[in-house]
Amino acid sequence: MTKLTTDKLSRPLLFKGIALFTPGGDLIYCIDPSKQGRWHLHLCGALQEILDLSEPPHFLVPCYTATIDNWLDPRSQEVRTFAEAYPAVIRHQAVLNAIFGTGELVWQATPWQEGLCDRLMLATYRASFPQLWEDHDLIARLDLSEPAPPNHPPVITTHKPPLKTQGYVLRLFVAGHSGSTERILENLHELLERSLGHPYTLKVIDVLTHPEQAEIDQVSATPTLVKVWPQPIRRIVGNLDNVEKLLQMLGAKESF
Repeated sequence: MTKLTTDKLSRPLLFKGIALFTPGGDLIYCIDPSKQGRWHLHLCGALQEILDLSEPPHFLVPCYTATIDNWLDPRSQEVRTFAEAYPAVIRHQAVLNAIFGTGELVWQATPWQEGLCDRLMLATYRASFPQLWEDHDLIARLDLSEPAPPNHPPVITTHKPPLKTQGYVLRLFVAGHSGSTERILENLHELLERSLGHPYTLKVIDVLTHPEQAEIDQVSATPTLVKVWPQPIRRIVGNLDNVEKLLQMLGAKESF
């Protein structure tokens, strides 16, 4: 029996991996030791959450993907590697080798198919998904080693070479636009501007207009503030005037 070992990052010796890039150069990837995961939808969904996109950016697949397979040759009992990347991301080989621990491996270019990944066609998405064309210095690992609980997103681990900023994605759920809602928004905006040292996105969602979004985020009362990113997801229901509690929820102070 061949003994499999792992490195200090708990990377298995045998695995399949996939990396999904954005046109701006951000990257999200996952490593699957079981080699059975269907990662594309998960990676697109995670990018939607992190960058606060209106919908999962499925059009990035496969044009901005790279895949790797570390497999055991049954005859020689040697580990072999097959790695390929689409032409749009083949220039990122150094980053790919860093995240997958493959040294100075030379990646193969995936054959470019006529009619696939047309640059002009992809550019038509830029107006609807401008975040994807920005460089947020994001390198994130999606952990699919354990199945996620129902209605719960997978775990996302962010790596920080070379993260310059740590952005926040926040959602505020309200019921209608009353004077009370305006006061909550003013106080929350002032607190975030004063207390957060990082950029943030705050989306206000009226549960009367968008009840489906409230159901997705498991919101049953208003006001509710949900921190979508960075993980873990946290929320505050009701009184949003408690500064200490808000900072703890945001991770700006030690959690209680």
